[in-house]
Amino acid sequence: MSNVIEIAKKAKEASILALQMSTKIKNDALHKIADAININKNEIISANNLDLENAKLLLEKGEITQSAYNRLKLDENKLRDMIQGVKDIATLDDPINKIIWEKDLAQGINLKKVSCPIGVIGVIFEARPDVISQISALAIKSSNAVILKGGSEAEKTNTAIFNIITSALSKIDEFPKDIINLIYSRDDVKIMLDADKYIDLIIPRGSNSLVSFIKSNTKIPVLGHADGICHIYIDEFADVNKAIPIIIDAKCQYPSACNSVETVLVNRKIKDKVLPVLIKSLKENSVVINSDEEVKKEYSDDINAVVSDWHKEYGEKILSLKVVENIEEAISHINKFGSGHTDCILTENDLNAEKFMMFVDSSGVYKNISTRFADGFRYGFGAEVGISTNKTHARGPVGLEGLTIYKYKLSGNGDIVNDFTTGLKQFYK
Repeated sequence: MSNVIEIAKKAKEASILALQMSTKIKNDALHKIADAININKNEIISANNLDLENAKLLLEKGEITQSAYNRLKLDENKLRDMIQGVKDIATLDDPINKIIWEKDLAQGINLKKVSCPIGVIGVIFEARPDVISQISALAIKSSNAVILKGGSEAEKTNTAIFNIITSALSKIDEFPKDIINLIYSRDDVKIMLDADKYIDLIIPRGSNSLVSFIKSNTKIPVLGHADGICHIYIDEFADVNKAIPIIIDAKCQYPSACNSVETVLVNRKIKDKVLPVLIKSLKENSVVINSDEEVKKEYSDDINAVVSDWHKEYGEKILSLKVVENIEEAISHINKFGSGHTDCILTENDLNAEKFMMFVDSSGVYKNISTRFADGFRYGFGAEVGISTNKTHARGPVGLEGLTIYKYKLSGNGDIVNDFTTGLKQFYK
């Protein structure tokens, strides 16, 4: 039997045992993980430095992108957020065995809809080693087992974090083995994608090509997003003093993130007021600007090129800029060229804001705020397993709730359907 299949089988068995864990055991486990990461920070940083040295060579050869390299790097701030994220998850309510709703169907017959874990979740991610602590913590609190597969460029960092986590968990007698698992090779991924007998959900975090490959090569349900093509629309009623800092933050705060803005749409009625200030500010922040032909013609010295593809995720300090006639054109453009991730309107007009937020078909629709807020940690989820643009089960940043499903519990007292079909008993109306 393949080692991956054996891991998946044991994870399936562990997921059943996870149902028996009390909230106290789960929270104790999370606190021990947070403490262990904090104590072993230097070990993690050392492993990450080795990965970064190897990644520099890959970057020079063009085998990884600059954005992938940026995501790989761990620093004190990221480690602090990792530790705090695990602690925050410990403070959240246990999402398992919650009664979602309850009703009496008839005399003596009670129906409950109750939350439960999904089971075994496979997470395939590129570059981001901090994903291991985030997803491990969320899996523990939601009583799921998880199989993690990180990118080879982060292998040393991934292994260091994984070993620290599993070592901490091994010191808790009541904690089941094989809840958190790590696999390494591309061949392992192929086997993992065929393990639909044991794995209940696959969550990819990475490039469009990675997500597309996974969706095309598995029968297991896939939760995630392929592209992060986020838009900001500057409405005719926008406050320019608010708009510029929001756009700079959304593009420059962390350009490699999937919630970084890639296209800015400007209402024609405000373009002469906005464009000079916006372009100047973007240039001052070293942002390369591509645009439509109209903007290119008016600001030729500042524009790099005319956009040939509006469905473009740059992942770096490059931005597409376009003038639109009205809010309707902005909405139409976003729904046509966006990826359903996160899109924002900048306006002081509540009716326009509501119209935008109603008709833009994305997992996150914002008003007067940076798209960089599209994050489970910032939503108060403690962490996230990723952002979903799916329209089933979970959408947007996926935290604890997105890692649960539900079951129906029906209780009676010797009841049979025949009594109801013959009219001897009646359902409540």
